[in-house]
Amino acid sequence: MFERRQTETRLTTAASVLELIYHNTVRTVRKTHANALVAILMNILQTVVFVMAFYLLFSVLDMRGAAIRGDFLLYIMSGIFLYMVHTRTVTAILGSEGPASPMMKHAPMTTAVAIASAALGALYIQILSMSVVLYVYHVGWGPITIHDPAGAMGMVILAWFTGVAIGIVFLAMKPWAPSFVQMAAMIYTRANMIASGKMFVANSMPGYLLAFFSWNPLFHTIDQARGFTFINYNPHNSSLSYPIYVGIALLMVGLMGEFYTRKHASVSWSARR
Repeated sequence: MFERRQTETRLTTAASVLELIYHNTVRTVRKTHANALVAILMNILQTVVFVMAFYLLFSVLDMRGAAIRGDFLLYIMSGIFLYMVHTRTVTAILGSEGPASPMMKHAPMTTAVAIASAALGALYIQILSMSVVLYVYHVGWGPITIHDPAGAMGMVILAWFTGVAIGIVFLAMKPWAPSFVQMAAMIYTRANMIASGKMFVANSMPGYLLAFFSWNPLFHTIDQARGFTFINYNPHNSSLSYPIYVGIALLMVGLMGEFYTRKHASVSWSARR
């Protein structure tokens, strides 16, 4: 009765939504640890462990000759970074608050804000981790030369975008079959250890073997990223447009599924695990 009504313009509404996304993004970054700095350091350490593990694997199996001519460690990192951006984005969106979450009881909060916050939080952590690892390698071991940094960064964003699209599809299905979706997401992320093609060079793969990888948008993104990273590599067996089209299609399907799920949300879903 005694409230002062204040009309909001589109600009102020957009600013308030962006502020809400920002604060919720900070919250998602701090989820893994009470100290945000420790959470980021843990992710950097996991990235370094991944890179070192694959470096030892290539060295022990004597697979260095199959890599692209140039910086061998940069070749490994070009695959690891995009793989981690993609899979961490999928798992972050899948773990975001759904329509039956208690967070949705707060008026400004929506599932769109939760999804955007999870996606931006994953992108922020992965880009920061990638930048720190590259900087330490550049300063400590030797200068890094990237043929087209803008194009390589574009492939990182494209890997993130396809991760967002796939994550939303999983999130839309999660309330209907939570156990199945969790298992499917785990199988997808584990399969991408091989199916992403980060251990192979697409130009040197025979046609019968290429068919097992060409369905995966992350495979195309990693191969195109190596074309932007190395001056002497021109990807012929991958497409730049394929992951874009697949990402847009899956994003539309995921958004329609999320809209339908949100309209049929039930509080009892919270008890189904």
